[in-house]
Amino acid sequence: MRARLVSADGGPPLDLVKDVSVVGRGVGCDVRLDYGGVSRLHCVIVKTDGLLVVRDLGSTNGTRVNGQPARRAALLPNDVLAFGSRKYLVKFGLPLDEHLSESGEAPPPG
Repeated sequence: MRARLVSADGGPPLDLVKDVSVVGRGVGCDVRLDYGGVSRLHCVIVKTDGLLVVRDLGSTNGTRVNGQPARRAALLPNDVLAFGSRKYLVKFGLPLDEHLSESGEAPPPG
């Protein structure tokens, strides 16, 4: 299952490529978010049974799903996941821009 977090603030999307991804500011995190309000080890996201499960790791500013504080929660498509003040929309399936080149343009034919 492919999963992506799309920034609500216009930042780059975050692809969740591992089955278990640690999110935080720390150097060893799988998904590194170097923003104030994000703890060094903020939360963990697990891919399981066709859905995502998020578990907060005792972060200072908390993890929220659809505006509600969440210690542990299942994530569904289009849920809003927030780490501190950073908000992301949960997407499943292929990345929306997979057919585009790195420059954002369609590749030349042939």
